[in-house]
Amino acid sequence: MRPGSVKDLASFADALRGRGLTITPDQVGDMAKSFVYVDAADRDQVYAALRALSITDPGHRRLYDEEFRKFFEGIYRSMATAEQHSRLATATEHRPIIETIPEEEVEDASSQTGASAVENVAARDFASLDDDDLAQARRMVNSMFWQPSDFKTRRWAPERAGRRPDLRRTLHGAIGPEGDLLKIAMKDRRTRQRPLIVIADISGSMEKYAEMFLVFAHAAQQRIDHVEVFTFSTHLTRITPDLQRRDPKVALSKVSTTVTDWSGGTKIGEALAEWNKNWSRRLARGRPVALILSDGWDCGDPELLREEMSRLSRSVHKVLWLNPLAARSGYEPATQGMKVVLPHVDHLLPAASIHDLRGVVRLLESVTGER
Repeated sequence: MRPGSVKDLASFADALRGRGLTITPDQVGDMAKSFVYVDAADRDQVYAALRALSITDPGHRRLYDEEFRKFFEGIYRSMATAEQHSRLATATEHRPIIETIPEEEVEDASSQTGASAVENVAARDFASLDDDDLAQARRMVNSMFWQPSDFKTRRWAPERAGRRPDLRRTLHGAIGPEGDLLKIAMKDRRTRQRPLIVIADISGSMEKYAEMFLVFAHAAQQRIDHVEVFTFSTHLTRITPDLQRRDPKVALSKVSTTVTDWSGGTKIGEALAEWNKNWSRRLARGRPVALILSDGWDCGDPELLREEMSRLSRSVHKVLWLNPLAARSGYEPATQGMKVVLPHVDHLLPAASIHDLRGVVRLLESVTGER
C-alpha cells in the first residue's frame, strides 16, 4: 500500500472533516495533484504538502498532525522491505539494549532524479562525510519536518467535546432568555507541547558529531515551542539565545564565540551537577524530555555522575541518550560512563547519521503521557 491514491486521500479528507476541518472536493483534487511534485515515499514531503493544502486555521494544526499520524503512519511502516528488516535485525543482534527505530526507506522512481544520492548521504556516518556531503547533511537536517507530540496538562479548558461538565459555564449560560433550555458546557484537560532540554557533549571525542547535532538542536528550536540547549566539555554553557537566530549559519557562528571549551576533556558528572543546581528548577517545569548527546567517555568522578544522572532523570519526563558509537555493529556500552548512566536512561539511541536523527525525531513525536 502506498500513499497518493484518490481513494486514500478521500478517506483522509473525511477523517479531517470529522475533526472539524473544512475540506472541499477541490482540495482533495489538489492533494492528489501534489504527488506529482513530491516524493510519495518521503513522509516529510507528503506531510508538508498535504498540510499546506488542508489547513486554513492555525488552530487546526494539532488536529491535522494527529490525523496524519493516525492515517499514514501504518502505510509508511508497511513500506519497509523484508531486506531492510533483516538488515536492521542483524545490526542490532549484538546490542539488544539499544533501541533501533525502523527507517522509512523505499526504492522507487524518485531515485532516478537524485534522491538515491541524497539518501546515500543520509545513511553515512557523519565522521566519513567530506565538506560537500556535510553541507548536504546540514540542509537535510534543517528541512526535517517535525510533528511534536502534545500531552494533557493539569489545567482544564472549555472544549465542545470535553469529557467533564463545566458547571461554572453551564450555570452562567442559564442566565438569560434561554435559561429554560439548559445547555451543558463541557471542558477537558489543556494540551501543550512537551518541552525539550538538549545537552550536547562537545569534547574532543565528540568533535566529528557535535557540530551536526547543534544543527539538529537549532532545527528543533525552530519547530518546538520550548527548547533549551546546553553544551559541555569541562563546564556547562547555555546556548539557547544563540540558537534562536533563524539563520543556522549565524546561529552556529554565535555559538562558536559563546562556548569556550570546545574539544576539551569530558566531565559529564560536573556538567549535570551544574544543570541540576542552577537550571533544573527553572527549566524542568512541565516535565520536559531531556536529550543528551555523548559517547560516554568521562574523565570525572563516576559516583558524581551516577548521583547527578539520577537527579536529572527524576526531574524530567524521559531521558534520551544519543551515542554516535551505538550505530556501529556489535557496539556494547562498555565505557565506565555509559555503565553508570544506563540505569537512569529511558532510551539509548544511535546518532551518527541523518537516518539516526530521523529516528530520534520519530521517537520524540511519540513521547506523550500526562504530567
